[in-house]
Amino acid sequence: MMAERKIALLRGINVGGRKKIKMADLRQMMDDAGFRTVKTVLASGNVAFDSDSDNLDELKATLESQIEARFGFPVPVLVFPKQRITDLIDADPFGGIDVTKATRLYVTFLPTPVTPNIDIPYEAPDGDFRILRVTDTDVCSVLTVDKTRSGDGMAILEKEFGKGITTRNWNTVLKIANL
Repeated sequence: MMAERKIALLRGINVGGRKKIKMADLRQMMDDAGFRTVKTVLASGNVAFDSDSDNLDELKATLESQIEARFGFPVPVLVFPKQRITDLIDADPFGGIDVTKATRLYVTFLPTPVTPNIDIPYEAPDGDFRILRVTDTDVCSVLTVDKTRSGDGMAILEKEFGKGITTRNWNTVLKIANL
């Protein structure tokens, strides 16, 4: 039986000109390391691949060591079965949200389960950031950028769930599902 397709999310690459990794180079590195059917989407480090191993910790360690050896800097990686993305989409976590040009839907992927110190659902005092749901694997949040181009949303997420998290826009998550 073939091993289940995996997703790897690289944290903090190609942001603000730091930790630059071209996706073609990442795919080649993974091919060279023996991963199969490697596909990427966008430059933020979203990868789907096949591997004979189902040991997610081993795959994570291999990818992190290969990335550091090839590109010269450490990059935290989350690895999980693609089914996690499918289940997330099936759960329709943003159903009922009125999406406008100012609405940003985010999924924050957790490396380990975390119990937040805030009540969920959560709404920031200014109303621009909401956390809709928290599971053992992800946090779904909504940012409204009417008043500001940024927000304290990412700072709130890191404070509550730790620095090892990585966040993707919902549209990116939908693209990852098609890899």
